[in-house]
Amino acid sequence: MLYEYYFWIKAFHVVFVLFWMAGLFYLPRLFAYHSKETPGSAQWNTFCVMERRLAIIIMTPSMVVSWVLGLVLLSSGYLDFFAWWIWGKLALVAGITWYHALLLRWRREFAGGKAPHGPAFFRVVNEVPPLLAAGVVVLAIVRPF
Repeated sequence: MLYEYYFWIKAFHVVFVLFWMAGLFYLPRLFAYHSKETPGSAQWNTFCVMERRLAIIIMTPSMVVSWVLGLVLLSSGYLDFFAWWIWGKLALVAGITWYHALLLRWRREFAGGKAPHGPAFFRVVNEVPPLLAAGVVVLAIVRPF
């Protein structure tokens, strides 16, 4: 039965991963700009609203749907659960999830009136999701091992 819907589930999995990754790319960039502002200023508060909406409305629901659909795909029987590439992909996705949680912690610190790091730090941190995402895509498409 699940075979009939496998490619639909896979398509929606990819769509929600794209939404999630877009948020992971954008939130650290907002942090870089936010950390230049004075706590309590109008600009500071605007960034807090933008970051909260991005995290709560887009990123976290997209992450949850991505995980759920990914686990449905994994349990479908269509994939070899014992293939090494799946375990590599899951390890990278776990890393992306940890990174997501770290961003949420920093967002809460900004909302509390304190910049956890400076702009240069957030510009460097902004390079993490593309590297992890590239690894996931290579493992999922090429299936090297």
